[in-house]
Amino acid sequence: MTGGTPPDRASVPWTTAEAAGLANSALLSRDPAPPSEDALAVREILARRPLIVTGLPVPPMDPDAIAVAAEHLAGAADAVLSGDSGRARVQFPPSYRAALIREAGLRGWLGVNARDRNRVALEGELLGIADAGAAGVLAVTGDPVGAGHRPDAQPVFDLDGITIAHLASRAGLFTAVAEAPLSPPVGGCGRAARALHKQRAGAALLMTQYAGEPSRLADFVAELRALGGTLPVLPGVPVVIDRAGAEVLASFGDAVLPAGYVQRVLDARDPFAEGVRAAVELGQRLLALPDVAGVVAAGGATFGQESEFARALGIIARELGGGS
Repeated sequence: MTGGTPPDRASVPWTTAEAAGLANSALLSRDPAPPSEDALAVREILARRPLIVTGLPVPPMDPDAIAVAAEHLAGAADAVLSGDSGRARVQFPPSYRAALIREAGLRGWLGVNARDRNRVALEGELLGIADAGAAGVLAVTGDPVGAGHRPDAQPVFDLDGITIAHLASRAGLFTAVAEAPLSPPVGGCGRAARALHKQRAGAALLMTQYAGEPSRLADFVAELRALGGTLPVLPGVPVVIDRAGAEVLASFGDAVLPAGYVQRVLDARDPFAEGVRAAVELGQRLLALPDVAGVVAAGGATFGQESEFARALGIIARELGGGS
């Protein structure tokens, strides 16, 4: 998982004054749309068992690839997370991807960030995602513009992730936000307090960056609960099946993996099988923690190997109980 806060735009507490700064928003002047069929299905799953979300490894600008990935993920993943890849600045917009994902028989969870779109374009995307019937959105500020193949494109950052979350919730979308438990400030309720502000802005779910050993994630969740945070928490499960993918995973900002996790896979005679085994084991340990409501299995899919990575994700999702 990716999506952080640019160094020149610090996260601030959510207040009614911040909301008043959106007085001209079309979303705030209309009643929220009713939840989509897919959003209701996801909420029903959350009410009875852990929610198993996976990434959606597809090349950018290739609509047919989504159907290929769906052959592995349909009936296994409860929902698929499709964000704006930091490696590919030019790609289909979230609202169009939402329609393609639903057409392929998957429940889409669309990442929306402020890197490349101003507030007017973001509101249009949120309305389009809602109209496409997506399961939900993940609201983040966005990766720095230096990542990817178009570093020459100027950044926007007209809004930040917390404000996007507020607008998404007003659009009637099941809104998730992200947090990196092991990024400074760690402890003292720093990151947990940020998550609480996002909850107050309208977030309904929290997806966390890879946080090393499960005990460290448990500490973060305990801090959040001590502050009064009630967001269901879905920690990230890193998936590695080859060396190239491990290098991609190493580029993820704020990510911390368990000691020896990647090397265990790379040293194996069958890295694919060992990568699946490692992810399932870590996922099961995370799901055994108190107040963990599910997991998000994703990672470093290399160009040209997206279908094979989707196959791994489908196996992992089924082993962790998804699709039932």
